[in-house]
Amino acid sequence: MMKPARAKPPRRAVPKKPSNSGQKDPVGVYCRVRPLSPPDQECCIEVINETTVQLHPPDGCRVNRNGEFKETQYSFKQVFGTQVTQKDLFDVVAKPLVEDVIRGKNGLLFTYGVTGSGKTFTMTGSPGQGGLLPRCLHMIFNSISDFQAKRYVFKTDDKNGIEVQNEVDALLERQKRDAQPQLVTRTPLSRQRPEPEFADMINIEDSCKVEEIDEDSVYSVFVSYIEIYNNYIYDLLEEVPIDPIKPKWNTPGKNAEFIPPQSKILREDQNHNMYVAGCTEVEVKSTEEAFDVFWKGQKRRRIANTQLNRESSRSHSVFMIKLAQAPLDADGDHVLQEKEQVTVSQLSLVDLAGSERTNRTKAEGSRLREAGNINQSLMTLRTCIEALRENQMCGTNKMVPYRDSKLTHLFKNYFDGEGKVRMIVCVNPKADDHEESLQVMRFAEMTQEVEVARPIDKQICGLTPGRRYRNLAFKDELTRRLEERGGPVNGEPEEQAVIEMLIQSFPPIPSCELLDSNDDQTLPRLIEALEKRRRIRQMMAEEFNKSVISFRAMLQDLNGVVAAKENIAQGRMTERERMIVSQKTEIERLEKKVKTLEYKIDILEKTTTIYEDEKRTLQQDLEAHQQKLQRQLSDKRRLEARLQGMVTENTMKWEKECERRVAAKQIEMQNKLWVKDEKLKQLKAIVTESKGDRPERPSREKDRDAKVPMRSISPSPVPGDVFRTRGGGQSVQFTDIETLRQESPPGTSRKRRSSETNRPPQIENTDSEWTDVETRCSVAVEMKAGSNLGPGYQHHAIPKRRKP
Repeated sequence: MMKPARAKPPRRAVPKKPSNSGQKDPVGVYCRVRPLSPPDQECCIEVINETTVQLHPPDGCRVNRNGEFKETQYSFKQVFGTQVTQKDLFDVVAKPLVEDVIRGKNGLLFTYGVTGSGKTFTMTGSPGQGGLLPRCLHMIFNSISDFQAKRYVFKTDDKNGIEVQNEVDALLERQKRDAQPQLVTRTPLSRQRPEPEFADMINIEDSCKVEEIDEDSVYSVFVSYIEIYNNYIYDLLEEVPIDPIKPKWNTPGKNAEFIPPQSKILREDQNHNMYVAGCTEVEVKSTEEAFDVFWKGQKRRRIANTQLNRESSRSHSVFMIKLAQAPLDADGDHVLQEKEQVTVSQLSLVDLAGSERTNRTKAEGSRLREAGNINQSLMTLRTCIEALRENQMCGTNKMVPYRDSKLTHLFKNYFDGEGKVRMIVCVNPKADDHEESLQVMRFAEMTQEVEVARPIDKQICGLTPGRRYRNLAFKDELTRRLEERGGPVNGEPEEQAVIEMLIQSFPPIPSCELLDSNDDQTLPRLIEALEKRRRIRQMMAEEFNKSVISFRAMLQDLNGVVAAKENIAQGRMTERERMIVSQKTEIERLEKKVKTLEYKIDILEKTTTIYEDEKRTLQQDLEAHQQKLQRQLSDKRRLEARLQGMVTENTMKWEKECERRVAAKQIEMQNKLWVKDEKLKQLKAIVTESKGDRPERPSREKDRDAKVPMRSISPSPVPGDVFRTRGGGQSVQFTDIETLRQESPPGTSRKRRSSETNRPPQIENTDSEWTDVETRCSVAVEMKAGSNLGPGYQHHAIPKRRKP
């Protein structure tokens, strides 16, 4: 039978770290210009003012296509020229970070630039010109020198934490460590002498200290030194035991087997802070001791000679100063043993390796690999800065690739709001570094746009301030009073001093030596002295009892007063706790309300954006419609003008056409009159011919005919065609008089036709079957007459009748 699978325990909720999400500070970026080593070299960087530098390309380098020089300016929080001293740089850049470290806040300071730009000099310094690192150590120890805890009172654990030990455990730890070989030979502070090779670096005359320091706390400083080489972390303070049989990589010898040191790994503690697991942390008590530790690790750092730098750093070095502080108890004598009251702050000083181009350094082999890893880690740092800047400026949630490099992974917490971040950009103004300096300047100017959450202040322990000095003042006063009474001096036990004072207050005992058997004075004097001492003792006992009773009464009264005050204080505390609870509830309610309002504001902003887009679209559509209407109106006006012109033109045209038709009609009427005359003449000729066959008429008729005057010949008609329109719309042309006769309707008398001949012609409707008979007759007569008139006769066409 299979056992049921065990359910996994629920995952423990990770406590949220308090943060001041509403308050952010930008990354402080400073620029330092290195002096030219040969002063007669060409300088490509010029300091304009305290916050601006200007880069111009060297001679022979044309940037624009038109051949003009392109000068660029970059702004920083402050620019340090070639004449700025190390102290001026420290006062502006590093001193605020040291003050924050002593007040319990973290800080990160790193130097960035191309190879040979003065980063190591800025961080470490040179003999007589101490850099930022020794000055930070000097300021820390100068501030806490009177409040340092004894050695091993603070003890580091393996999880990036600090534990507090009592004085007995610290004493045992010291005895145990003194029997072991130490990394640093510890001597009393008064007899410590720094090594000559770095003595001038830490001999700082312009000492400074933090004024407002918590005097009711004890402090202890731990230092560690690591390097990041080829994206691996190595401990520079780790003591590697020497194996005489199998020598290590750093042991000289012909047959030595070169074994690289063991690299360290990064881990995350319970507060989500990154740390180097297994890194050596050394407790130091003075500037000399701390810098001695640094110098021993500096000798192990990887440097090499390149064509651009004689001592080029081949790795990123990180020197971490960890400050542990814990408050004193209520008496001001001992350190509180509560781990929650221990405050740990850290200052990380990073000397980044310089970016370099292989075509300039001519690196090969391992140097080429080192340069590639250095440039890759710096590129990852730039990518992380760009991602942070994009997330903050655009409101996106893009993942920041911290894990792509050990350098960015180690300092992830600083960019997430665990401390202040400062960067010093070191540049070399010589012409050969112009292109690399441009890239450095662009990255630095972009970095100062990133904002980091402001770290929170350390918690207050709640004990009465000033208890250390009150305890010292009480001890001094007690010692003074005891000295006045002949009491103990230089630490004698208090009880023994009180007993001696009491014994001295009794009357002295006389000599008890009996010289004679008849001596009757010695014993009575002794008895009298003892009686006096007894009476004095009884009096003192009575006074002591009275004092005890009065003191007890006073204590009872004091207890009552204290109890009353405690009750009042308890009531006030309860009331304040209620107020705090109500205020917290109100704060939570207001926070929820703020979140709700922020959500509503976001929705309203999105809605407003949508409405603005719609409004913009509608405005564009409205403008398009208005433009379209304007075009239509302009087209309409042009069309109206065109139609007006066409109407005017047609009106004139029809007027001319009407005039022409009237003229044609007149000509037609004239032709009709002429045709009628010709018709009458032809009819008369026909009649005359028919009469020739008949017998002659009487002379009376001849005389009448002779008396009739001859009609004058009408003008010849305009040649044309005459058509007859039937009801079906067909046109027929008449060419013969016989046909005209046949087409004439029956019963038409000659007298009627002759009478119609004398009337003017009339135009009848086209829907009558026979219209314009006289016109047809005239056509026939015309054609007949034309054949009789001969070739000189000209036919005049009668124009066709047009439809209206």
